Amino acid sequence: MTAPILIWGAGAIGGVLGAYFARAGHAVRMVDIVPDHVEAMRTTGLVIEGPVEEFTQVLDAVTPDQVTGVYDRIILAVKAHHTEAALDMLMPHLAPDGFVLSAQNGLNERVIAERIGAHRTIGCFVNFGADWLGAGRVLYGNRAAVAVGELDGSITPRLAEMHKLLLIVEPDAVMTDNIWGYLWGKMGYGSLLFGTALTNDSMSDALDRPEHFCVFNALGREVMALAAAQGIAPIGFNGFDPAAFAAGASEGAARASVAAMVAHNRKTAKTHSGIWRDLAVRKRKTEVDAQIAPMIPIGAGLGVPTPALARLVDLIHDLEQGKRTLSVDTMNQMVPVCS
Repeated sequence: MTAPILIWGAGAIGGVLGAYFARAGHAVRMVDIVPDHVEAMRTTGLVIEGPVEEFTQVLDAVTPDQVTGVYDRIILAVKAHHTEAALDMLMPHLAPDGFVLSAQNGLNERVIAERIGAHRTIGCFVNFGADWLGAGRVLYGNRAAVAVGELDGSITPRLAEMHKLLLIVEPDAVMTDNIWGYLWGKMGYGSLLFGTALTNDSMSDALDRPEHFCVFNALGREVMALAAAQGIAPIGFNGFDPAAFAAGASEGAARASVAAMVAHNRKTAKTHSGIWRDLAVRKRKTEVDAQIAPMIPIGAGLGVPTPALARLVDLIHDLEQGKRTLSVDTMNQMVPVCS
């Protein structure tokens, strides 16, 4: 295809994807709600910073109200809790035979498929570390797992095309027939990262606290139980081993997986999660209501208890509302339901 790829959300993930695609010669149009960021991208360029690579790429960029035309390929890269609002704005610009690829955290493929149909939705799993630093600046902190797949597990020409594009950013990107396995693997990994965001510690330091291992163990086991109850086989990546948190797995296996996550995250320039950054730096709501909270009713419907996930959601809400501070004491509030 020669028509531009529309990337809706030009922050951490969308910014990295767009800059790499455009530098490789692909037509890209970026959409973002921050006017200063849009102006920087289309004038002086988007600066990609960090240890992976540093370069500046001028990009075709607009705000949502400036978008015109229709597009066969739209990559949605907004925060999970902005998915519905973004869909409202982008749907008039989606070609009748076009598709939306979700490069987001959480299970947003379910939300998108409900709106436009599963046949027009492609799943994407992205785990590389990135942060939006300000207008025209994105930190690309480390390379990590990337996977893309059709929701029904089929291998299609459009999937192969999107996989080829993602290889530009991540040479080891995977085209998979089990995208739900990757997404539920990341739900497990993500629940642990939300746990690390209860403190001011780096991801590695928080995961490495012996007194809080029970918290990460409980969170991982609850999410893996939810996946198992749906017949989904989660896939591991970057230290997170789903089998280590499955029913019957030993504590030693879970400890080994947490240690591997610590080792992986010690190698990235992105020391803290985006969740922590939302709370500590940007002072805004996190993705907890769109990423972690939806697993609680799923568990209720499946008869799978989720007390650790429920407590985590409550504590993140407290932090968002200023009722608690980022601290070891806040993390300690998880221990009674996880021991």
